[in-house]
Amino acid sequence: MKIERYAQGTPSWTDYGAPDQHAAKVFYAEIFGWTIYEDNFMKMGTDAPGMFYSMAKKDGSYTAAIHTQNEEEKSMGVPPNWKTYLTVEDVDAVTAKAVDLGGQVFAGPFNVFEAGRMSVIADSTGAVVHLWQPIQHIGSGIKNEHGALAWNLLITREQDRATEFYTELLGVGVNSDIPSPTGRNYNMFTVDGQIVAGCMDMHQQLIELDVPNHWEVYFQSDDIDATAELAASLGAKVMMPPTDMPTFERMAYLFDPQGAAFGVVANAP
Repeated sequence: MKIERYAQGTPSWTDYGAPDQHAAKVFYAEIFGWTIYEDNFMKMGTDAPGMFYSMAKKDGSYTAAIHTQNEEEKSMGVPPNWKTYLTVEDVDAVTAKAVDLGGQVFAGPFNVFEAGRMSVIADSTGAVVHLWQPIQHIGSGIKNEHGALAWNLLITREQDRATEFYTELLGVGVNSDIPSPTGRNYNMFTVDGQIVAGCMDMHQQLIELDVPNHWEVYFQSDDIDATAELAASLGAKVMMPPTDMPTFERMAYLFDPQGAAFGVVANAP
């Protein structure tokens, strides 16, 4: 399905800072059928020699990007990760409001060439998320297709506090009728009555491992079992094997060969 615009509060884009950018491009192109156009690289600042933003396409539409992980993240011990971008109408106003609601600003707001304007914040529970005000680049141009961004889920120790933060910040609604594996219902964020993302209590096992509150990124797959099997053959670790879920029909969760976590779902809400 082609997408022409995203309403405020909707996850619209994801990118990945990889220690080995070339290896990451090869891996994801293989499992998702992405085409990455070498001549469409966008240089990430003159102070970052050799760092380019590689835009991936599926069926002619941009769906994600991969770049080299920056040295600041590495020095802080931040693992390779897929990032969540939420569309906003006015990134400056929303970023300022995030601080008023107990959030923290890590970067911006700043312009990204003619593509858009963005900031990087942590919500009131410490989970990092990117805010995106589109100009020429709306985000992923497709949804509900193999290899496209399909679902974003906030995993947090403070579900109620996080839910309050995003409803106040973005004006999204909440649907709390869907059960989660933790025994407590998901809080599903809604925009114009449609579910766009989720918020879930962190499982005790992750708490014991001292995993920070974070956003997870999931891609659509036409065949969860085949995708998980192919990813594993290319060096990924399958953390949750393909499993039937009432919310997604079927899903799996993996770490790619460089340690970045991502999920695949057959059908997002």
